[in-house]
Amino acid sequence: MQMKKTNPVHWVPTVYFAMGLPFVVLSMVSVLMFSDMEVSDAQIAFWTSLIMLPWTLKPLWSPFLEMFKTKKYFVVITQIVTGTAFALVALSLPLPDFFCYAIALMGIIAFSGATHDIAGDGVYLSELNTSQQAKYIGWQGAFYNLAKILANGGLVYLAGSLKETFGVLHSWMIIMGICALLMISLSIYHMRMLPSGGVNDSHIMTIKDSLRALWEVICSFFAKKHIYWYIVFIILYRFAEGYAMKIVPLFLKAPVENGGLGLPVKDIGLIYGTFGAAAFILGSVLAGYYISARGLRKTLFSLCCAFNIPFFVYFLLALYQPSNLPIVSIAIIFEYLGYGFGFVGLTLFMMQQVAPGKHQMAHYAFATGIMNLGVMIPGMMSGYLSDWLGYQHFFVWVLIATIPAFIITWLVPFTYDDGK
Repeated sequence: MQMKKTNPVHWVPTVYFAMGLPFVVLSMVSVLMFSDMEVSDAQIAFWTSLIMLPWTLKPLWSPFLEMFKTKKYFVVITQIVTGTAFALVALSLPLPDFFCYAIALMGIIAFSGATHDIAGDGVYLSELNTSQQAKYIGWQGAFYNLAKILANGGLVYLAGSLKETFGVLHSWMIIMGICALLMISLSIYHMRMLPSGGVNDSHIMTIKDSLRALWEVICSFFAKKHIYWYIVFIILYRFAEGYAMKIVPLFLKAPVENGGLGLPVKDIGLIYGTFGAAAFILGSVLAGYYISARGLRKTLFSLCCAFNIPFFVYFLLALYQPSNLPIVSIAIIFEYLGYGFGFVGLTLFMMQQVAPGKHQMAHYAFATGIMNLGVMIPGMMSGYLSDWLGYQHFFVWVLIATIPAFIITWLVPFTYDDGK
């Protein structure tokens, strides 16, 4: 029997870890997996960006979730679906047309993962008051992105190690199987530990009711004060990251003669999974306390700087192509510390300035969907751009792409008082 009041520490970290894992595996880990299996960079960047579309479109079906059960129900069931689909991806890899099957199954994971995000955010917004949301925002961001570090670090390192014994194919089958096991295990844990998030609106009983509710949600979202400022801000804050995130692992892995650093997959995983993990978590937690002490309005521009300026390290790595692993590690640690620190600002801005109102769960889903669109579009172009420009000039372009983020962050207005 579930406890009446579950301490947020018992479920906030695990829910947001479960949010992060499928997103990161699809958007980042699969990049190295397909590269190992000799799929071209342009195809990898395009398709692994396109399958992220459900995270942009998820607001369109968020009202339909209000027809059935509780938010907890959808969190648990989507974790089971995602785990099952990961197992099927593992089984698809030995097939002749594995890329088509794997991408199709990853599309199912994306739809399930996006639905999970709607419900998980709904539990967070429903169960925690404004003060608690600010208190746990650092932990939320830390564990969401801990999934990024574990997957892009620990699992990639493991894949690199397993290749030496089992070969490329079977090593990646094992990694996809581990992802399946993690998601199923989390679903079992959340059956007991996750609060319900409240019973969904009983007036939504039919598809017609859901469509009417969707239209109301859309109209009320675009009627919000400063909403067009907010849309531009959300898109541009992570715009440069959208270009960099697909290409960085390919750049680290690419041969030196092709402009890369020539790192083995095992070393890439080691960098991300150890020092990078610690730097990111430290940055996220510190940002939560930093914002709590000074308020979001006073800190937002500095958070944007912390998020975007560290992309300069990739230009330096492409320019000098160091072979010294500690130097590469220090550069990535610096970038991940800033990434963890700055990412929290965008998340809290969406919660406190965009989401408040009658439809806060759906409006937060709209905001995160727009955010993912801002990452997805440059990600789809990144492979072609890096092939055309070469890594060094590509990272110059990434730095240029940070400029709009600084401008919009300096100018963006606030609707609600942050209490500071």
